[in-house]
Parts: sequence; C-alpha cells; structure tokens
Amino acid sequence: MAEKQRVIALGFFDGVHRGHGALLRRARELADQTGAAACAVTFDHHPRDLIRGEPTPLINTHQERATLMKRYYGIDQVLVLPFDRSMMEMPWRAFATHILSEQMGAIHVVAGHDYHFGYKGEGNVDRLREICGEVGIGCTIIGRVELEGITVSSTYIRGLITDGEMKRACRFLGHPHLMSGPVVHGKQLGRTLGTPTANLIVPSNVLVPAFGVYATQVRVAGGTHLAVTNVGVRRTVDDSRQVTVEPWILDFAGDLYGQHMEVEFYTRLRGERKFDSLDALRDEILRNADQTRAYFAQGGTET
Repeated sequence: MAEKQRVIALGFFDGVHRGHGALLRRARELADQTGAAACAVTFDHHPRDLIRGEPTPLINTHQERATLMKRYYGIDQVLVLPFDRSMMEMPWRAFATHILSEQMGAIHVVAGHDYHFGYKGEGNVDRLREICGEVGIGCTIIGRVELEGITVSSTYIRGLITDGEMKRACRFLGHPHLMSGPVVHGKQLGRTLGTPTANLIVPSNVLVPAFGVYATQVRVAGGTHLAVTNVGVRRTVDDSRQVTVEPWILDFAGDLYGQHMEVEFYTRLRGERKFDSLDALRDEILRNADQTRAYFAQGGTET
C-alpha cells in the first residue's frame, strides 16, 4: 500500500498541451482540497510503439513532459511507468486496482474523455468510473478541449511542428515548444563568424521541427536568454546531412559544454537556405538576431 495519498491525472501527455492542461489543473485543484499530492502518470514510451512495432515521433521526451507539467501546472510528482509487454497485457481491472489504488495510493483520478487503459485498450472512461466506484476512488472525466473549432490534440500539434507552423503550435500547446539536452561540441564554425552556437543532440524518437531558423529562448546555466536557433543540416557548410539544433545565444559569453540546456521555440523566422558565402550567411544570422530581439520586445512570449 502506498504511503502517500495522491490525486492522479492519467494520460500520455505528449506536448503537455491545453487539453492536457485541463486535466492537470483539475488534479492540482483536487489535491489542494484534499491535502494529497498532485500527480501525473505517464509512460516512458508511447504505447503505439510496442503495439504497432514502430516508433511514434514524440513532441517531448518523458523528462521534458515532467518539466512542463511541473512548470506550468504545479504538478508535484510525475510517475513514469515502463510500457513493456507486461504493462501492455495487464487487464484493465488490475491496472486500476493494483497500480493506481494499491501501489500509488490514488484517492482520486482525472482522465480525458477518450482515455483507454489495460489490455487492448479495453478499459475506457465508463469502466474507469465503475472500478473507481468499487474501490472507493474519486473519478473525474474531462471533456474535449477545442481551440478555434479544432480539438486540441498531440497529433494535430505534431503536424504543425513538422510543417514549421511553430507560432500556431505554441498557441495550441499553451506554452513554447520545448527541446532539451546536454550541450555538445560542434564544428565551431559559428565562432569564426562571430555567432558561436551551443549544439543540441535530438533524441532519435523526438520530432524534428521543420528545418529553418527560429526565434527562441534558452534556459541554461541558471538563466534565460534570447537565442537564434537553426534546425537543419547546415547546407552552406556541411554535406553530412546530420540534423542539428544550434542556438546562438544572444548577448552571452561562456563555456556551456556538458550543461543541460532547454530551448523554447516561439516562431519560425525563415526556412533553411544555402548561402553563396560565409559572409552572406553571417549577415543573415545577424538579421535574424535583430528579428528575434524585435519579436520578444513586441510581446512575442504570449501564447
């Protein structure tokens, strides 16, 4: 039996978008009313990966999902379960009684209208209400969330990010799109141009935004800074075809190698281009820096 009582929001939460936010806010409210911890339960891999045998490109890693849930919705704990064959084949009743009630100490659960759980997704919101009633757990179901007449969903937002419609993606997310990881060594060409970049490795299962240059903010070394971030294969200087995420952090100097960096994407400034010379590339990067400063000076942080 779990020692701590928890109000638990249930879902995969990829992107932690506005629809997820409705669940998470309600979980926070119920936790405050009962003195329990506000929690979210998610999985380390998308259930479709094992079911379909192919990876689902994700908006965020599970570590990033936890960061977003805590940062924007005040969630106390994010419990990440392994989605393996044992979890996939677990009967829906066992998931509710053994995992949620006995192991996690749930006193109330919050789920979306389309939530499914257990073997072959046989558990649905009606069965969730049923089993919660049997074991004495409260149950709240949140209806669909729409924006501009469109149901807010991870699938829709993935399409926006893939197409480079970052500003609209952020509107549906309710916050800037997040990518994060350790700063790694690049080819250091930016230093010769006067635009040194901090390079980020994109995990293999994470969605890559449309190639191009973005106005971003970077959280690193205890601070938040404006940055011009290139996503692409560095066509002007490199034929390797390796995708890189390279923020040039404006008005910053320092060695960031090995430090954890969060890149918050707000809007796409231009698509990826090949320039005739390094001078032309540098001039365009400097223009993009001016665009980035102007964007945030005009209130670009609003979503």
